[in-house]
Amino acid sequence: MSARPEDTAPTGPAARGFDLVIRASRILTPAGIVSAEVGIRAGVITRIEPLGSGLDGVSTIELTADETLIPGLVDTHVHVNEPGRTEWEGFASATRAAAAGGVTTIIDMPLNSIPPTTTARALELKRSVAQGQCFVDVGFWGGAVPGNTAELRGLHDAGVFGFKCFLLPSGVDEFPPLEPAEMEADMALTSGLNSVLIVHAEDARTIDRAPAAAGDHYDTFLASRPRAAENLAIADVIERARRTGARAHILHLSSSDALPMIAGARRDGVKLTVETCPHYLTLTAEEIPDGATAFKCCPPIREASNRDLLWQGLTEGVIDCIVSDHSPSTLDLKDPANGDFAVAWGGVSSLQLGLSLVWTEARTRGISLERVLGWMSTTPANLARLTRKGRLSVGSDADMAIFGAEDTFVVDARKLNHKNPITPYDGRTLTGVVRMTFLRGREVDGRTPTGRLLRRGT
Repeated sequence: MSARPEDTAPTGPAARGFDLVIRASRILTPAGIVSAEVGIRAGVITRIEPLGSGLDGVSTIELTADETLIPGLVDTHVHVNEPGRTEWEGFASATRAAAAGGVTTIIDMPLNSIPPTTTARALELKRSVAQGQCFVDVGFWGGAVPGNTAELRGLHDAGVFGFKCFLLPSGVDEFPPLEPAEMEADMALTSGLNSVLIVHAEDARTIDRAPAAAGDHYDTFLASRPRAAENLAIADVIERARRTGARAHILHLSSSDALPMIAGARRDGVKLTVETCPHYLTLTAEEIPDGATAFKCCPPIREASNRDLLWQGLTEGVIDCIVSDHSPSTLDLKDPANGDFAVAWGGVSSLQLGLSLVWTEARTRGISLERVLGWMSTTPANLARLTRKGRLSVGSDADMAIFGAEDTFVVDARKLNHKNPITPYDGRTLTGVVRMTFLRGREVDGRTPTGRLLRRGT
């Protein structure tokens, strides 16, 4: 295990000014994994020197040979749900879970809270509720819904990181979908603001024509959310982003069919980024038992062959990042008594498990830890333009985790920090354990919330 910070007396002038020094043979920096010493002052990384340089600090941590110091993860797709549906998840429980999984920054989605974050007033309410509860740093997306175009500039000025919209019913009445023409109008506005529109891209008309989900067989649910729905919606997003010059971001890509058109749009200069999620990279439709509604999410988990192509899209750079889409609910909304996929809430709880899930799968594919952290830390930070997050480099916030890459554990849903103990990963053996997490150079202890509320540009 890692040594705890030692309360040693400073040496030299003010211990060379470092509050904390971390020494390790494996530190993941933008230059790769190096042996180094990291000096932290006032919550910021101020020096990185070769191991043996003798940096002094008020406290010192020496990592063991099997530990890697990694940048804190940045998860730009988290549904916290507070206020209004706090029984689903809240800021304290969500951010405690995030820290336990090495996530040091989250950006909260504008739904499923009540009210949704579609006005500056609603954003201020959400910020007031979150204040003093957060164990990691928290930012906020705004919402784009029918009739609120005039609100977007106010939300932007109040510090949201961009705007989310749906192209089909979201699952909650207070956050309705945009028609494609409305989406284009909002893209034109966000382009002028130098912001981004992030899109749940499934085509409503295609889903309306698909067979309805019914009963406890997963294959019927899968047929109700065909790949064509994603493919058509993504094509529409691309063309409207092309016309407006806007930045657009595709949320939770599950259809590998869309990868060629995404790559083609990028070659044409369309400002398009794409994410996928751990559940699409680690689970397959073939393995989902009857009635196992913990696996239900929208868009759905697809076949093993599709999963392999998503991994290929990541390694080829077509998919930019991996984020959780942590979308929890109370247990009853998952309809455990009947296991009816048509009735159950669609969402996967995995905020605490993301790094271990992805690393477990990536290492079997010969993919390095450096690449995994690029997808889960650096690139999401770039998406949100968080210039001080997502990397261990001089001038960055000292948001870090100590990771035991060879450790294994069995997921027990009852022991997770998520508010409701349900996850499709219950009982699964995973590799990679977060042993300690630091926010601005201070260990996150799960008792004292020190997270800050972030605004765009911070």
